[in-house]
Amino acid sequence: MSTTTRQALVVRGGWDGHQPVEATELFLPHLRDSGFDIRIEESTKIYADASYMDGVDLIVQCNTMNTIEQEEFEGLRAAIEAGTGMAGWHGGIADSYRNNSDYLHLIGGQFACHPGKHPDERAGDASDNFIDYTVNMLPAAADHPVTAGLSDFNLRTEQYWVLTDDYIDVLAATTLPAREWDAWNRPVTCPAVWTRQWGKGRIFVATPGHSVDILKDENVSTLIERGMLWASR
Repeated sequence: MSTTTRQALVVRGGWDGHQPVEATELFLPHLRDSGFDIRIEESTKIYADASYMDGVDLIVQCNTMNTIEQEEFEGLRAAIEAGTGMAGWHGGIADSYRNNSDYLHLIGGQFACHPGKHPDERAGDASDNFIDYTVNMLPAAADHPVTAGLSDFNLRTEQYWVLTDDYIDVLAATTLPAREWDAWNRPVTCPAVWTRQWGKGRIFVATPGHSVDILKDENVSTLIERGMLWASR
């Protein structure tokens, strides 16, 4: 166990389908064992508290399809630019605040869609978007602290098509096929795990993580646990 105490802020909320409470609780023991004191907030209001944010070493956010006030966003961005790290997974970081384009710019990637099963196989519930896909490690991942020693792995869950820019460092990718019922006519490869340097701060994003069972997958949990520590000040 580390003897150094760092400050972690967990901000969770938004769409209940991503189980923000249960999902973040999974990673609290790892943070504590890694030497963090943890504060949990169910609102983005904390981001506007500059006196508190100045002392935060790591933000773990799981907040999907929510909104953020401009003052709150500016506080978040200022903290990261000053050296606070930020980490998250799935829609909790890549589909958080659709009302704020500056947030999308900060994170470097935005959820666009998750292609579903064949129309004849759909049941009208969340499982319609659970498909088999592979997360492929890229050459850049071979020696990176987040991904070193990890191999390609398969999941059955939502596969994220994300819109990104080239100011991200992609560690893993996933290829969405062009199937006979899809509107696109060639495969599309999207980042599945990436990092981003913003000012003095580091940002880590993993797109797998729709539900607790996926977060318990050894590959996914390892990526997130390492990603949080890598991002932290």
